[in-house]
This record gives sequence, structure tokens and C-alpha cells, in this order.
Amino acid sequence: MIKRIVLLSFILGANLSFAQKTDAQLIDELQMDALKYFWDFTHPVSKLSRERIHQEDLSFDQNTIATGGSGFGFLNIILAIENGYISQSQGVTHLHTALDFLASADRFHGAWPHWLEGNTGVVIPFSEFDDGGDLVETALLSQSLICIREYFKNGNTQEQLLAQKADGLWRGVEWNWYTKGENVLYWHWSPNHNWQMNLQIRGYNEALITYLLAVSSPEHPIDTQVYHQGWARGGDIVSSSSQYDIPLVFNHNGAQGTVGPLFWAHYSYLGLDPRGLQDTYANYWDLVKNHTEIIHQHAVQNPNQFGGYSASCWGLTASYSRNTDGSTGYAAHQPNNDLGIISPTAALSSMVYTPQKSLDFLRYLYEDTQGAYIGLLGPYDAISPHYLWKTERYLAIDQGTIGPMLENYKSQLFWNLFMNAPEIREGLHSLGYTSTEHTLSEPSQNTPEDQIQVFPNPAASVLKMYTPTTMVGATYSIYDNLARVVLTGAIQSESTFIDISGLPSGVYYICVNNQASKHKIIKM
Repeated sequence: MIKRIVLLSFILGANLSFAQKTDAQLIDELQMDALKYFWDFTHPVSKLSRERIHQEDLSFDQNTIATGGSGFGFLNIILAIENGYISQSQGVTHLHTALDFLASADRFHGAWPHWLEGNTGVVIPFSEFDDGGDLVETALLSQSLICIREYFKNGNTQEQLLAQKADGLWRGVEWNWYTKGENVLYWHWSPNHNWQMNLQIRGYNEALITYLLAVSSPEHPIDTQVYHQGWARGGDIVSSSSQYDIPLVFNHNGAQGTVGPLFWAHYSYLGLDPRGLQDTYANYWDLVKNHTEIIHQHAVQNPNQFGGYSASCWGLTASYSRNTDGSTGYAAHQPNNDLGIISPTAALSSMVYTPQKSLDFLRYLYEDTQGAYIGLLGPYDAISPHYLWKTERYLAIDQGTIGPMLENYKSQLFWNLFMNAPEIREGLHSLGYTSTEHTLSEPSQNTPEDQIQVFPNPAASVLKMYTPTTMVGATYSIYDNLARVVLTGAIQSESTFIDISGLPSGVYYICVNNQASKHKIIKM
């Protein structure tokens, strides 16, 4: 971007300007600018995403890795492959390194911490008592792992192996353990401080994806009542209030009578497609679109009379912020906490909800202000026309949603990948969701896993499977991690010998009569 501006200044008489670009060209440029955070400035060892990047000091905090931000980074790598910004082989190699690092990094009952050290994978405490698992950050990462699996599962050998790695990592999260046996999920657990953080995850905020993944987990699912009683508060999540004559739909935590920061309409919906999605409590397209419209209308009405706010300069969300002395701090910007700060990710990541309003802001950044708010890695994290202020800094969790949500606007890529995952379709169905855009399947009647016993397990060559008499005559199938059938046979008696010597080493699943319940086996 900087080189381009310098170059244009030397082209005399050509009358070139940003305004000559089409919407598609500007969106493409923005995606490439945002990608730099996750490609050019990825951590050199882990290939994961740094928590923050400061343009004035690129080495600052360079080994602090953001778990959720790394998940967003994975989606940026996929869209870079899809759009030809990088080669497929480059992207696959990058993701292999990242997933291998995650496999050896600190985990706490399957959940990763908020921050990891980029060279070692050791937890970096986020706060005094937050030095263990962070279930919401883990959910943001897991959403992306499922997209990796779905994108690469039918590829070449290296791509299929990558898909298997992603699947194994997502399957390893012990979502049900984070309930403490209650009808609610807890955000944190630490081996040093146990449940001292004591933060229940209840709606509405950014964490819807956490409950959907927990219900959908193949190996560690929560009961659906945890969603209904915990997340939905037994129905109290629903709001009848409006702002600017626009219905809120849900009660937003900490925002009585208004809405929370706009990232709540982004994080869970990178993969979850809200179009035509509905359950007992909401139409989710209305929820996210209304949220965005309220934030936009707040800038138009401008009750605090901040200079520069307009229909084309808008967007409140959590980001870097301006302290009263002009230095850089951090704040969750929303209508009831409007500090005169515009966070570019808010409007840009909302283009799929408000196309023209978001395009107007995109042109404001790249054309109207002649790139004054554009830096090395795209739009800066926070700006303020009112205070004639900007911070030349970036955050992974802000920059990371821009490209993927633009891709959903362009092609619905991540919505289709995520909603195509069989466990997601079944999980949504079990919660009573319906969708006009995707088929949500009913879970199959499972064969109780304790009716099947397999010895030895792990095994190198031959398994012996014990089944009840009622299963004699049925067929069994063995699947690999990509749900492909690799071996089949008939159950001849209550004990059946199965030769697995021809299978490569790895994790497999055996099931009877193609039913959903699968017994995990390990080939040595």
C-alpha cells in the first residue's frame, strides 16, 4: 500500500485515483492487505497468529500467540488459496506446521489457553488466574479446524493428512468437562487455580459458537439442556426491546436496551451461516443484521455529537482505543460506551449484512481519506476523525475477521464448509434449528457403544470384536478420520476377528449397520 501511494505520486498527468477501482477490486485489495497479518507476519516458528502487531515496533510482543486469532488466521490462509494470493502447496505446508505446533502445545482437558508462547507452546497467563483452558478461544479455533477439514478432506495425500490432523484436534476438546456437571458452560479452568475465574458463558455475546460446537462434539458433547438453560437462560435471552426502531432480538450482555460491540455478529458467524437460520429463540439473520443496522444508525444519529461520524464513517466494536491523554488503550465500544472511536473491522466485517453501508465505509478508508487510515497491514485497528487520531496498531482478532467475512459475502465459502460438516448439521438439528440454506440432518439412532467391545486396542494386526447376539448377521464398517470406509465385513458370531494389518497406522472408527455411533480403534 505504501509503495503504491508513492508510485502513484510520481505518475504525473495520468489522473489515476483509488476511485477508479470497482467494488470487487477494492474488496480484493482489502483481503490482500488483511492477509499480510497472517502470512507475511505470521510467527516464524509456530506459523500461528501473533496477538498484536505494532507498526512502529514490529518486534513488540512478537512471541505472544492468540488462540482465537490463530483460528481466524487459518481462514485467511484458506481464502488466500481460494483466491490465488498464495499457492495451495504453500498454504498446506503452512497449516501443517501450525497444526503440528497446536498438537504439542499446552492444553487443559482439550482446551487451549487464550495465549501461547510462539516458540514453545507453553501457556502465557492472560490474567492472574487465567493460566489454563479458555473454552471460547478454543471454540473460535475449532470452528476453523472444521473448515480446514472440510476444505482439504478430498485433496491429495498431504491435504488429506492435514484434514485428519484438524479433525483430531477438534475431537480432543472436552466440552462436557467444562460444565462442572451443571447446565451451563464455564469459560475457564486452570490446573493452578481450578475454577477460580468462575465465569459462566451465557448469552447473548460472541460465544454462541461455543455451545454449538459443544453440542456437536463427536466425543465430548454436552446435553442440549446446557444450551437451553445456560446459553439461552431458559428463554430469558430473548428481548422485546428496540433501538432506533430496530428490534434487538436478544438481550445483549452489559447493554441494557441496546447492543454490544459488533464483533458479536462476526466471531460465531465466520462458519455458522445465519441466513434463514432459526430456532426457538430467534431468527439469526434478523439478529445479526439488526445488530449491524443499529450500530450504523447510531453513527448517523450521533447522539454524542462526535465529529466525523456519518453514514459512511461508522462502526463500534472492541478494539484499541484512545485514552484521554491521546495514548492508546483498549475498550469495548458500543452505543452505551461510545468514546468517539471508530473500529474499521466493525463495518468491514459486516459487509455480508449491510453491503452498501460497508462498501461506503471501505471507500471512505481507501478513497475519501486518501489512505490516511491505511497502514502496512491494511486499515488500522482504531481511528477517530473527531480527535484527529489513529493508532498504527493491529490486533489478530480484529484484522482476522475481515477477510473471511468478505469471502462469505463473495462466495459463502466458510458458511458452506462449516454447515456441510455432518456433526454440525446434526448438532443444530438436535437443538431445534432450521435453515432455509442448508439441510440440517437428524441424528441417527445410535448403537450403544458399550454393546461393542474391541480387544486389543491399540492393535497391530488383528482385532477381536465382541457384540451381542442381536448383532449377529449385521455388517460392520471401519472408517478413517475423513469418514471414508476402509474395511467392511460381516458379524458371524458374538466374537469376530478383524484383520487390520493392511491399514496404515492411525485412528479409525468401527460401526455396525452404518449407524452413527462409532467405536474408536487405534492401528499401531
